[in-house]
Amino acid sequence: MRGLLPFYRGLCTLSSRQARRKAEFAGSRCGFCGTQSISKPQPSFGLLFDIDGVLVRGRMPIPAAKKAFEKLVDSQGQFVVPVVFVTNAGNCLRQKKADQLSHILGVPITQDQVIMSHSPLRMFKKFHDKCVLVSGQGPVLEIAKNVGFKNVVSVDMLRESFPLLDMVDHNRRPKLPSSPVGTLPQVEAVILFGEPIRWETNLQLIIDTLLTKGNLSNAHHLHNTPHLPLLACNMDLMWMAEAHSPRFGHGTFLVCLENIYKKITGQDLKYEALMGKPSELTYHFAEYLIRSQAMERQWKLPVTSLYAIGDNLMTDIYGANLYNRYLEERVARKNPKAVAKMVSATGSTTALPQEEEGGDNLWESELALPSATSCKSVLVCTGVYNPNMEVPSDASHCIKETVFHGHRDFRFDPELVEPDHIVHDVAEAVDLIFEQEKFVPKSS
Repeated sequence: MRGLLPFYRGLCTLSSRQARRKAEFAGSRCGFCGTQSISKPQPSFGLLFDIDGVLVRGRMPIPAAKKAFEKLVDSQGQFVVPVVFVTNAGNCLRQKKADQLSHILGVPITQDQVIMSHSPLRMFKKFHDKCVLVSGQGPVLEIAKNVGFKNVVSVDMLRESFPLLDMVDHNRRPKLPSSPVGTLPQVEAVILFGEPIRWETNLQLIIDTLLTKGNLSNAHHLHNTPHLPLLACNMDLMWMAEAHSPRFGHGTFLVCLENIYKKITGQDLKYEALMGKPSELTYHFAEYLIRSQAMERQWKLPVTSLYAIGDNLMTDIYGANLYNRYLEERVARKNPKAVAKMVSATGSTTALPQEEEGGDNLWESELALPSATSCKSVLVCTGVYNPNMEVPSDASHCIKETVFHGHRDFRFDPELVEPDHIVHDVAEAVDLIFEQEKFVPKSS
């Protein structure tokens, strides 16, 4: 990886003159969430919500979620501030997640307000025409094609073509001798969407793919380096469902894959890119969606503050603080080159795609440089973070984790897992943010 600098090169800045006009303006039009009233206050901040552990636990909504969103929409169901949902889930399409949230929260949510862990894959155009193996659960083939991949192979398709490779479960072994069918094209890259259902099958066939250069008819070549490009979404070690304690996430699956590969080959597994929180790329895209909502609503104040509400120190809090560090350095230096220093300082060398010749990728034509100058982290106690611990009055005296649960390729920095604020639940988080911003939405 060569850092963030290529990603930001050539991006257009928003018009500062238009962004700095007064909040009050005459007239309105139908926008992202409806019609803006002339009498309503206009926000200069945006909210980034994690989902699991903040709004829901498993399939059950957290009671405070509906209370929070009653304050975020007016009587017509229109948002009074720009809102984006940033989740590391990757087992469904954005539209399905938006529909689920609409049902749970009782407010209309569009897919343009949702960022899945795999959303940044849209920009990896150099892989879109290659044959890629995808791992995860849910409609992985449809998800892959939805983000731009044209030639996709699943682990189940590999099993069907090479029935002798999946041998852990005796009941799934071929009853009669069989030979490889071998009808699939050679795999050229591997995409990991999320934790699969059968870990042993996916671990085995992914290792087979990496050690045979994508041709599973061949035997392993242990010293074939570098291995095929590997892109992974969602680094969560654990996540919170209905159980009393956190459950294994995709980050745990990656730990298994990395250690198996190193145990067999003696070499470290390398990633072409790591996506999802805490990748700064995810937060930059979230900020872009926040700005887009504000522009559609014709809110003229620039969005200068972001608030990221989450329950996981190693993803939500780490990622928000990492992006805040970038924003602060950018403001201080007035130069995107500060990003390179930020990446070096945090050790995040695989969070973003490599530079392509000409700097031509999907997002460079869509995103502008951020208008935000800060991204504050707000930790809730309804998810991975232990809700039974006493909430301290001073967040600076809390959370000095001695065990780093973040991904191997992200350096531990105690400052990045210190939340700016700690609250009991998401409703309290919204109250806090409104107070911080002195924002009082007028009733409709």
